[in-house]
Formats: sequence, C-alpha cells, structure tokens
Amino acid sequence: MASLVQQFTGLRCSPLSSSSRLSRRASKNFPQNKSTSVSPTIVAAVAMSSGQTKERLELKKMFEDAYERCRTAPMEGVAFTVDDFAAAIEQYDFNSEIGTRVKGTVFKTDANGALVDISAKSSAYLSVEQACIHRIKHVEEAGIVPGMVEEFVIIGENESDDSLLLSLRNIQYELAWERCRQLQAEDVIVKAKVIGANKGGLVALVEGLRGFVPFSQISSKAAAEELLEKEIPLKFVEVDEEQTKLVLSNRKAVADSQAQLGIGSVVLGVVQSLKPYGAFIDIGGINGLLHVSQISHDRVSDIATVLQPGDTLKVMILSHDRDRGRVSLSTKKLEPTPGDMIRNPKLVFEKAEEMAQTFRQRIAQAEAMARADMLRFQPESGLTLSSDGILGPLGSELPDDGVDLTVDDIPSAVDL
Repeated sequence: MASLVQQFTGLRCSPLSSSSRLSRRASKNFPQNKSTSVSPTIVAAVAMSSGQTKERLELKKMFEDAYERCRTAPMEGVAFTVDDFAAAIEQYDFNSEIGTRVKGTVFKTDANGALVDISAKSSAYLSVEQACIHRIKHVEEAGIVPGMVEEFVIIGENESDDSLLLSLRNIQYELAWERCRQLQAEDVIVKAKVIGANKGGLVALVEGLRGFVPFSQISSKAAAEELLEKEIPLKFVEVDEEQTKLVLSNRKAVADSQAQLGIGSVVLGVVQSLKPYGAFIDIGGINGLLHVSQISHDRVSDIATVLQPGDTLKVMILSHDRDRGRVSLSTKKLEPTPGDMIRNPKLVFEKAEEMAQTFRQRIAQAEAMARADMLRFQPESGLTLSSDGILGPLGSELPDDGVDLTVDDIPSAVDL
C-alpha cells in the first residue's frame, strides 16, 4: 500500500506544449486566448489523487491497529472466552465408541426403523431388528414414535455416511438377564409360554429370553407338541448371562405349588376344558377337577351354562393326592346360600375366603370329635374335649368314667 501511495504522490502531469499535435489542432479551430491556462485541470487531478491517498492511509492505519490488538490482546473486549469455547465444545461432544449409551429423540420412523437425534454431526439410525427384544414388524409396535426420548446404545457406524447405529434391544437384554437373576435369588415361580421343543426338552420364553426346560424337569406326562403355545409354571435352575445359558424347571415349580395346597384353602384358577362329568381347572400349573356335583348345591344339568373355558374363578381344595397328582376342587362349599354359584357367582367369589374359613373350622371340630370318639374319653387317656372341639387335658368337669359320644353327635360330611 505504501508503494501505491508513493506512486500516486509522485504522479506528475506535463504541460501541453504548443508543438504537440493536439495543441496545433486546437489552435486552428479556436483562437487561443493568451490568458487561458491548463493548470486548473492538473490541480483537480492532483486533488483527486490526494483524497484517495488519504482514504488508503486511514485503511492502512486501521488494519495496523487491528493487527496489533490481535497480537498483544486478542481477547480484549470479548465476553466469550477461550475457556467458554472449550466448555461449549465439551458439552456437545460425546463419546461415539461402540457400547456407549446416549440419549436421543426419535424424529422420524419408517418401515425399516427410525432416525434419532443424538446431538451428533449427523442423525443416528435405529433398525427395526434393534428396536425391541421381541420380534416386531414395525418400530411403532414397540412404542417408538416421533418425539420419544430414550436411552440408546451405540452398536456400530454406517460407513456410507458415517452415521451411528443404535440399539434398544441390547439394553433390554441386559435388563432381562438382571431380572432373571433377581427372580432366581427370590426363588419365585414364573409363568412362561412354551415356544418350541427339541430332542432334549422345551424352549420357553421368560422375560423375553429363550430358556431351556429339560424333559427330566417337566412334571406333565403330556407330549411336547401338546405343550406348545401353552403357559407352564417354572423355577430358575441356572442363570448365566456370559454363557447365554438359562435353564428352568417345571418339576420344581409344580412341587412348590403342591406344597402350598392345603385342604380347605381357596385358590384362583382358570377353566381349561369342560367334560360331561366336570371342569378341569388350572391352579398354578396344576390341573384340578371341579366335579359337576361340586359346582353348586343346586343340580347342574349342563356345565356350559355355568362355566366356559377361559373363565377365572375361585375354588376350594377338597382333596389332594400328591402321589397320583390329582386335586379335587369345589365351588359348592363356597356358596353362602345353595344355588348362588348358578344365580350369583360374583357373590360366591366375594365370600369365598369367609366361607372357606367356616368350612375349615367345621372340619377341625369334626376331626377332634372323631378322635375323641376313638379315645372314648377314658380317664386313663388323660384327654378331654373342650367346648370349641379341641382336645386337652382331662378336667374336673367330666365324670371319672368319661363321656361316650354317639354317632349322632358328629356332623355329617354332607352338611359340611
């Protein structure tokens, strides 16, 4: 710029001489006045070049001042510091390594998956196969819709556009294994659907995981094909996430369920099938028989008018043959008044526990009186029967020769 200024400063215009071609032509056409001079034109040109030179000098000084400020005090007068800039970059930068969990917002879905905004340089992609632990045909079946905010895990990168690939399925698998470990620690019984079979046993779906049930751990004598698509009770035998090994037992679950079946206890069951002689009820993986004579005090000519497969009802355990695996059930004993099971089954289920308690008390009294009758209450036995039907030490209120109860004093089983 300095050289340019020097060029403009040193610019000189030579006066027009009389010997020039222009001056000779002008002298022929116009008479020349001796007082006329070309000096004003030259002064104007010099003045114009001086104005441009001043402007250029001002620009030069402005750039020189800006350069000096950048060199000596680059952040002077700037509110956004270098530390602020580094913090902003750190806030919006994230680890894109495989296995990293990121939070994202779904903003578009299609038949193949969903696009997710994870505040990266490009949107991430969630395929339909990675959207759910269960098999689905569209991401919306798993509740994935635009606007949904969820935590995802990075499982890879699309080489074509450098976008990240996400998964919800992997996270759900981790939660499923954790849930199975918890259920095993609590030693609980779970219901699982049988989805397949092989030479060694059954395959059941538990918490979204495929578990193996060896044939040696199945209590039912039914064929594997008959158990497909049915739910069976199971207990955990082995839960090993590293080896992807989940072993279950139906035999243990049934044994624990049977141990809880006490005579007179009320359980919840589901009608499985109807026969002319009664209904088979599933009570926690065990099939019990509700005989037609134990449905109601009133006569039931057609079971289908009272029960239907799939109905849920409360039943009372009448008997349990563990060796033969047979359980006898009753709703008749739960009726507040005879015929309620036909006219008002809802009332029967509401009063079930109360009626069962009364039944158990009457059974206990009958058993106590039966034992007392066998002992004949001889003084040498040292036992007596209280007013509550409980055997106890012989008291002074009984005669020395004992009390002999007749058969009429024992309630009939039909009345129970």
